[in-house]
Amino acid sequence: MNHLMKKVFALAGALILTLALTAPAWAAAPEEAHPAGEQTEESSLGLKAVAAGIAIGIAAAGGAVGMGLATAKSAEGIARQPEAEGKIRTTLMLGLVFIETAIIYALLVVILIIFVL
Repeated sequence: MNHLMKKVFALAGALILTLALTAPAWAAAPEEAHPAGEQTEESSLGLKAVAAGIAIGIAAAGGAVGMGLATAKSAEGIARQPEAEGKIRTTLMLGLVFIETAIIYALLVVILIIFVL
């Protein structure tokens, strides 16, 4: 139960930090009033920046957790069966490459959000 509470507090802290860092983008008000439903170029850019930051943050955090768990489990497996070290290491490297590829795809999506949309 104590371990679960630590995870909940860490997640809540990360959420609060994300909201605190994106507050300036939400606080910027346009200088003149615009009709309802019409967005200015500045507000659109701010929303893109917030979306890009949240997307790459989630992808990087998920990848980091996945890589950490994979590395821990592979070290545990090598400690239990030292004779299988080569196969475990190969499988670990292949898994890490796939995780890193998913993070790079997220980066490409963020770049598309910023420059294309």
